[in-house]
Amino acid sequence: MAGGARYGQTAIAHKPELAASLRLQVRVGGIPVMGPGRAALLAAIAETGSISAAGRRLGMSYKRAWQLADDLNAVFATPLVHAAKGGAGGGGASLTPRGHAVLAAWRRLERAAAAAGAAELDFLGEAASSADDRS
Repeated sequence: MAGGARYGQTAIAHKPELAASLRLQVRVGGIPVMGPGRAALLAAIAETGSISAAGRRLGMSYKRAWQLADDLNAVFATPLVHAAKGGAGGGGASLTPRGHAVLAAWRRLERAAAAAGAAELDFLGEAASSADDRS
């Protein structure tokens, strides 16, 4: 194969702008309760005031955005998202105080994990990008 990449591998040596990254997910009892997608949805709801608008912003279907919001409310002891019924005055959605606190905690966790693992991520990124040097 061109550049020494094997099937299923991406030859990132030719893409120096790519860096190793860390993707977190918080699971409780094996159930995913928070991850990048859920955090992005919470942030978009806070910014747009609407679950459907937040979903559109993130490229999610209306159904997917509502399902994620319902899932978030179900897995936490108190709801994270408050949705008002639509109608003449319109609907809307907002984060509850717990929703704001959970999103803030998630952002702190992301920053802490990135800082704690920075050297290891750099090493792994360099090690992966040098894979093409073997051929």
